[in-house]
Amino acid sequence: MNSQTKQPDGSAADGDSLPKTGFVRLTTVLNLIPVSRSTWFAHRGSRFPLPVSLGPRIRAYRVEDIRRLLAEGVE
Repeated sequence: MNSQTKQPDGSAADGDSLPKTGFVRLTTVLNLIPVSRSTWFAHRGSRFPLPVSLGPRIRAYRVEDIRRLLAEGVE
């Protein structure tokens, strides 16, 4: 998979735009990985990483997990 995709504004999105460590929200992940929200949720925990709870209603993904997913490629 090419880890560079286009964002809605036409700019390039790739793993280099991610911080070195920390967390990213699902919107950012879906800008990098070309799958729909429903596909993401259907395969969360098996094909895609599980989110981390940051609060009662806040979930985010570890940057390290997203970088690994981009490096492996999404099929």
